[in-house]
Amino acid sequence: MTQFCELILGGARSGKSSLAEQRAVNSGLELMYVATATAGDDEMSARIAHHQQRRGAHWTLVEEPVALADALRRHQDQSRCIVVDCLTLWLSNCLQQQCWEREKAQLLEVLPGLSGHIVLVSNETGLGVVPMGELSRQFVDEAGFLHQQLAALCQQVTLTVAGLPLALKSPGEV
Repeated sequence: MTQFCELILGGARSGKSSLAEQRAVNSGLELMYVATATAGDDEMSARIAHHQQRRGAHWTLVEEPVALADALRRHQDQSRCIVVDCLTLWLSNCLQQQCWEREKAQLLEVLPGLSGHIVLVSNETGLGVVPMGELSRQFVDEAGFLHQQLAALCQQVTLTVAGLPLALKSPGEV
């Protein structure tokens, strides 16, 4: 069973990744980073490089843009804290490869049985206007449904705004 699972939500550049990394360091466990991003352009390459420099060399990096449940199953360990950054990029990758329903179901099935400390990072996309395009609406809807399902499974849920964490669910709360 998962020793501890938390979900950290926030907008772009809200500080959610830094918070996740700090919580992982504070866990005192071996550090692993599961990155779902792919460097499709120069700007994304720069974002990835920024994240890697900030983390430093004491993190083990696993790059997995689609098969997230499999990666977590393979790398789980009671002595490890795994940060998954980020779920909305993973969602985009899965929608593009038309495997979203399968991959989401696998994640939701495997997550409660994992060992160690799992920190999931995701963009909160449901605070703005309803997008005009069908794919954009599907993305926002699916992210919102995923966040609700994960929040029910995680012991801790935090919303990050302007670098400040706001506890939405603390250990022991329903």
